[in-house]
Amino acid sequence: MTIRHLKIFIEVAQCGKMRSAAERLFVSQPTISQAIRELEQHYGVLLFQRIKKRLYITDEGKQLLFYAKDVVEQFDHLEEKMFNLSRTEKVKIGATVTVGECILSDIINQFKIKEPTVEVYSYANNTERIEEKLLNGEIDIGIIEGKIKSPNLISIPKIKDYLVLVCSNQHPFAKKDVINLKELANKSFAMREKGSGTRELFEEYMIKNKVPIKTVFEGNSPESIKREVVENNCLAVISIGLVQKEVQDSKIHIIKNANEGWNRYFSVVYHKDKELTDKIRCIIDIINNYKYLQNYPKFQSGMLINETS
Repeated sequence: MTIRHLKIFIEVAQCGKMRSAAERLFVSQPTISQAIRELEQHYGVLLFQRIKKRLYITDEGKQLLFYAKDVVEQFDHLEEKMFNLSRTEKVKIGATVTVGECILSDIINQFKIKEPTVEVYSYANNTERIEEKLLNGEIDIGIIEGKIKSPNLISIPKIKDYLVLVCSNQHPFAKKDVINLKELANKSFAMREKGSGTRELFEEYMIKNKVPIKTVFEGNSPESIKREVVENNCLAVISIGLVQKEVQDSKIHIIKNANEGWNRYFSVVYHKDKELTDKIRCIIDIINNYKYLQNYPKFQSGMLINETS
């Protein structure tokens, strides 16, 4: 028994004649007769009484008609929804948390202006999770600040960014013009979670320079990190783009790395076997022309130096 059987049955029940049903469905009368016969054999009941060349639906037929109409309606609804999905163009963008906080909404808004009919899905998490979703084909393109590990992914640096050391305006470091890297040893740090590109860059730098990190808080969002800095006097290393408001409100003091050891890029990432559609290329073009650090005001800051470098 198939949906086609049910549609033929409904038409026959409504017309009362197989010939009329055949004409309305653009099939032959033997096809109609065979479908009704197969339904009767399938359910083991008589669906129509045949009296003087006219069909009269039986009680069993009325029961089937009641359910068949609902089943066919649901099937037609399913077909419509699925075909509409296939006609709707979609782009799925993944971004690391820092990128999501700094630029993702703006990039999506610019894309919607250029491609208003395209449906956009966005997902934010750390570098490790974005890499995983790209490899699984769950997203089309990623924008990340961390390092990609898989050789199956292509990563292209696009937008300049850099990390800064931050503290509250009440922290002793806020009163110093110059801080030596060694002074960070055993100071309380609020850190991003494992898998974060920001954390990886900072840890590699500190390990290289043999300075231990005392982690007293781990969080998966910039807001939680900044709260620890402001409310609990922790230090943190964070993207310059995430602390503009707090610096303007005199809640956070920034300290730049003098040797530019925390400079980095936001990179576009996609699978090496991924077909770059016109819509994905449009997103890449928007990122290529995106103005980021150029628009930020210059704030008074301290300077972090490394006397052993």
